[in-house]
Amino acid sequence: MRESASTEQEPRHRVLAALDADPGLTRGAEWADFGARFDRHFPDLERLFRSLYGGREDWLEQLAALVVECAKSWRVRPAELKSLDARREAEPDWYQSREMLGGVCYVDRYAGSLAGLRDRIPYFRELGLTYLHVMPLFLAPEPNSDGGYAVSSYRDVDPKLGTMAELREIASELRENGISLVVDFIFNHTSDEHAWAQRAAAGDPEFEDYYWIFPDRTMPDAYERTVREIFPDNHPGSFVQLADGRWVWATFHTFQWDLNYSNPAVFRAMAAEMLFLANQGVEILRMDAVAFIWKQLGTACESLPEAHELLRAFNAVCRLAAPSLLFKSEAIVHPDEVVQYIDPAECQLSYNPLEMALTWEALATRDASLLAQALKRRHNLPDGTAWVNYVRSHDDIGWTFADEEAAELGINGYDHRRFLNSFYVNRFPGSFARGVAFQDNPRTGDCRISGTTASLCGLESGSPDSIRRVLLAHSIAISTGGIPLIYLGDEVGQLNDYSYADEPGHEQDSRWVHRPRYPAECYADRDDPGTPAGAIFAGLTAMLAVRAKTPAFAGNRLIDFETNSPHVLGYQRPADDGAVLALANFADSPEHVDATTLSGLEGDAVDLLTQETVRIADGLTVPPQEFRWLAVRPA
Repeated sequence: MRESASTEQEPRHRVLAALDADPGLTRGAEWADFGARFDRHFPDLERLFRSLYGGREDWLEQLAALVVECAKSWRVRPAELKSLDARREAEPDWYQSREMLGGVCYVDRYAGSLAGLRDRIPYFRELGLTYLHVMPLFLAPEPNSDGGYAVSSYRDVDPKLGTMAELREIASELRENGISLVVDFIFNHTSDEHAWAQRAAAGDPEFEDYYWIFPDRTMPDAYERTVREIFPDNHPGSFVQLADGRWVWATFHTFQWDLNYSNPAVFRAMAAEMLFLANQGVEILRMDAVAFIWKQLGTACESLPEAHELLRAFNAVCRLAAPSLLFKSEAIVHPDEVVQYIDPAECQLSYNPLEMALTWEALATRDASLLAQALKRRHNLPDGTAWVNYVRSHDDIGWTFADEEAAELGINGYDHRRFLNSFYVNRFPGSFARGVAFQDNPRTGDCRISGTTASLCGLESGSPDSIRRVLLAHSIAISTGGIPLIYLGDEVGQLNDYSYADEPGHEQDSRWVHRPRYPAECYADRDDPGTPAGAIFAGLTAMLAVRAKTPAFAGNRLIDFETNSPHVLGYQRPADDGAVLALANFADSPEHVDATTLSGLEGDAVDLLTQETVRIADGLTVPPQEFRWLAVRPA
């Protein structure tokens, strides 16, 4: 890797010199791979780092130290993970497989501990998981840690759950069973109990610059003129006052302090935490709160260009030292902004919050028009990326559709959100849903929605159509393309758990209502189709089996299909020998898709779930709250 200064520009020379000078980086045959990746990816890292920090006198010194840290991380990367790197580089679209299936859970609530999670691996294989997202499990404040999203150490597992050694062992065992471990990388903020925050609070100038700390209200007031409140119930504005009178930026909760990425030392520190997790066997990082990571006075401090540059720089670090690591963006923002983070060089995976929210919207309204519009305009992604589609997550449901697009369909966005909030918290006459309001504002009618899938679909209220709604909602997430993600327990119809109100630290956060403990009785019933748990489990596993053996379900590509009925959603998944036509009826009555609408297709199709031939030449009637996946050919 040594090169002459006469043949290289100064940044490259400085970095190579730093690598050569470090006594811990002895050269050997294994360095050929790192050197090749350095040649390929250093230009991107240098360009991004210069753009972010080139105005500082120490930017080259910081860049050189960063690459040395990458090299040291690569040196200690376990051999089995280096082997994984090679396999993934040889098969870069591995996550586009039609067999991909994700599951997500809190370790303590689903399995008690990491040891208990290991005992669940046979069930994960039964379900067909290839991707397991364990919710934040690192050291965090007690009793309230925002569900673990206030991290006190990225290198220590909460001792109630286990140890980092156990997490590393479970990652390896999951990988042996074809399951990739996914964890959250909470990189916008730390908890106020993190060692960095404690040193900042004590007045250490090095660590004061890790956060946005000001001596008085002058700068906080200036920033808050253009920055929105996220959790006004927790604290007004974006800053909280410290005991000594200073003010620190806290976008979310008072105990979550935002990191200052205008300081390159923060980037280096977080890159080191990221590579540490990668070396424990984590294969995908959920990049938390990506829209908020860069601050600039006079702006909303959301989705700024530098936020994208930071993500690309973190990616370039991974390509040097953990090349198989992937990023999944969590950006619950305007749909136009969500897609801006989805890029092979930024976040290869992304949650699909618009599809999720509009699936619930269609269930409430019995009208699929907004969902059809979203699939037509916003579903297809660049090569090398994929959606993570979900019916619900650990978080609340917010109505993230674009008002201007709703207006095209004659829908007033403000009024429609008020209706949806009312419907899903059972304030609307005839609602089947039993959700709970999160961040409820009775004055404005604004809130977001908590609740398990089954409770929101009517199983708790006794609605006779509830199981069909559960399966209909999951059919969209499973068949539209990308990686379907199931909140574990929903596949057996778990209900809301109202005991959260009696749990210290949870009582003020209604999202815990849909984070119930392991529903043992539901899992015991999963093989009995006469029970709600068994009927839901049988329906979901049948869908997943069809998806796994149907080539058209691989990847993301989707072609819209106009059904000429507002109640019936239609789309096609193309294949070499035809397509799969999906039809989903959100109405409470049978809906007929007429012969003219289907006239571009051959008269006979195959129902993939029953393997029966279906005559569609005369049209097709879809029963209420049901769906059809049809193998079709053009006429």
